[in-house]
Amino acid sequence: MTNVQQLIELINLEEINTTQFEGFSKSVGSPNVFGGQVLAQAINAATRTITNKRVLHSMHSYFLEAGDLKLPIIYNVDIVRDGGSFSVRRVSAEQHGKTIFILSASFQKKEEGHNHQIEINDTIKQPEELMSWTEILDQFGEVIPKKTKGFLEAERPVEFKPVELVNPFNKEDLPAFTNVWFKLKGDASHLDLATRQQVLTYISDYNILAAVMNRHASKAHWGNTQTASLDHSMWYFRDFDFDDWLLYAIESPNSSGARGFAKGNIFTRDGQLIASVAQEGLLRPKG
Repeated sequence: MTNVQQLIELINLEEINTTQFEGFSKSVGSPNVFGGQVLAQAINAATRTITNKRVLHSMHSYFLEAGDLKLPIIYNVDIVRDGGSFSVRRVSAEQHGKTIFILSASFQKKEEGHNHQIEINDTIKQPEELMSWTEILDQFGEVIPKKTKGFLEAERPVEFKPVELVNPFNKEDLPAFTNVWFKLKGDASHLDLATRQQVLTYISDYNILAAVMNRHASKAHWGNTQTASLDHSMWYFRDFDFDDWLLYAIESPNSSGARGFAKGNIFTRDGQLIASVAQEGLLRPKG
């Protein structure tokens, strides 16, 4: 995939019946299905059963099995509840006759209420001052570790610009946070809110475990550590668009028991908080 239109085609599932859908996969440079893809497709399935114009405000999920890139994924939606203000859906994803992923999502009718948010860090560098993953690959490709280079070489519909550039050859522990600007490739001006939320969910699975890895960079790296997303939760606060760069500000409060926990906030460039994310991932030393 090289642009947003191809990403939308990936996320939009084929309908089998009103509560069952089929999706296909694209590699992001790893041997298994990308977690963000399954998250976004499951949200697409849940949203397709919402007929009362309610808007997604939260989701919680678990990754149970690694997805097979070669096989379609079947998404089954359970219509749990349509109440006076909220609608809840449960989604299960299946391959090989096994459930590989489960998700619960809640949708709310539009309401007005109290409003506050945390502030964006306005001291960090702006995207125009930073190198993208593509530019990092072009400039440092000859010395980047093989596994990282292979990951960066995969085509993506999103451009990322990390604020803190980590040198993999400096064997020192780093602060347990990372900030990444991101922007879609291609024209996203025509997308409705539900689709924008699905695309944002796809992107939210990128970079988040890097904050955990940073804290142990003196001994841990992507080549000697088995990593996988275990669960993923997300809260959607405000409407937004993809016309400009968005900031993903991530920190890791804890790592223990071969698991690492990270949480992130996604801001527009002018400081509007549009979503928050939480994930625990497997970080198991190899050997």
